[in-house]
Amino acid sequence: MKNNKINSKLGFATHAIHEAYDNQQGDIRSLNPPIYMTSTFAFNSVEQGAAMFEGEEPGFVYGRVGNPTLDILEKRLAKLEGAEAGLAFASGMGAITSICWTFLQAGDELLCDITLYGCTFAYFTHGLAKFGVKITAIDMTNADNIAAAISDKTKIIYLETPANPNMRLCDIEAISQIAHQADNAANGEIKVVVDNTYCTPYIQRPVELGADIALHSATKYLGGHGDIIAGMAVGSSDDMLRVRAEGLKDMTGAVLSPMDAMLMMRGIKTLEIRMERHCQNAMKVATFLENHPAVEQVMYPGLPSFNQYDLAKKQMSLFGGMIAFEVKGGIEAGRIMMNALNLVTRAVSLGDAETLIEHPASMTHATYTPEERAAHGISEGLVRMSVGLETVEDIIADIAQALDEIV
Repeated sequence: MKNNKINSKLGFATHAIHEAYDNQQGDIRSLNPPIYMTSTFAFNSVEQGAAMFEGEEPGFVYGRVGNPTLDILEKRLAKLEGAEAGLAFASGMGAITSICWTFLQAGDELLCDITLYGCTFAYFTHGLAKFGVKITAIDMTNADNIAAAISDKTKIIYLETPANPNMRLCDIEAISQIAHQADNAANGEIKVVVDNTYCTPYIQRPVELGADIALHSATKYLGGHGDIIAGMAVGSSDDMLRVRAEGLKDMTGAVLSPMDAMLMMRGIKTLEIRMERHCQNAMKVATFLENHPAVEQVMYPGLPSFNQYDLAKKQMSLFGGMIAFEVKGGIEAGRIMMNALNLVTRAVSLGDAETLIEHPASMTHATYTPEERAAHGISEGLVRMSVGLETVEDIIADIAQALDEIV
């Protein structure tokens, strides 16, 4: 942080643009941080190198452990999330797997919500379970279920809120309190890990609500332009140091490139104004959908009809850019509607400038079996929409003409 110009009382956008980099220092005074395209770093002496490897002296030793460009990004996101430290990864799954490989071992238990992103679900149930980690999925919309499920083997409680793809919410503060009350000598510390991809720190800050770690698929809103694959996590300095040294360095090697770190910092500079527009557009689109005769149900936290509307107002400052909905006529009607779209793009991912729409059961959540989807609250006819930054009247007009195909 430029101590002579910026202080912690300044606003979100100011920190998103300036945190951890002073363009008035040095002789060059580059407006943007340099991109350090190097795999390794030189030492002044053997003794200095040894001290840096042991963590006794600050500095950079090897690109898989740290890089000056990534260091700025990590500090910047940590500031925005209200956390002590941050860590960058090559993808959102790189963040998830690095965290889990750090804090779990055979015989431990991971409690997760019943609704998760498809690849997260696959990693937990089809991956970690093979290595002796017990995976217990419960409905975390009721925090009491967590209190009843925690055992002396529980080491991680993992949730998404809003959940991908059906927008279910979990009470981060209540869940964190339950988890940390259960911390004891018998089962040690329980890490509460929250996927904050849908909200970003502009809308929701899990660490400030009591969670230990917040993570992102930074491919989405943090990058914001559909041109990078990246992941981020924030938490305590001790937790992030441990994930860097164990899960990232030794287990996954999921290292973000300096070039992608620069692109993400570019995206984060406009995060506030982009999220404002995403949320404004999504509210208008959700209201339109809710009043359309061809639509069976709309799941959007900003609608008073949403069954967790009060919780959304409690822990989210805005209601996000993501909408889930069902059209009358089920999966076939949904297919017809999606194929009739012209402006709205049929694609997986989310958080881009473009409005994107997809069918979770056959795309992002195809890693679930039909039986698993039914058990985990993901209907076959559900449609997921990431509302973009286009003129909202144009988005609505395209959806309207597509819905006309099934009326």
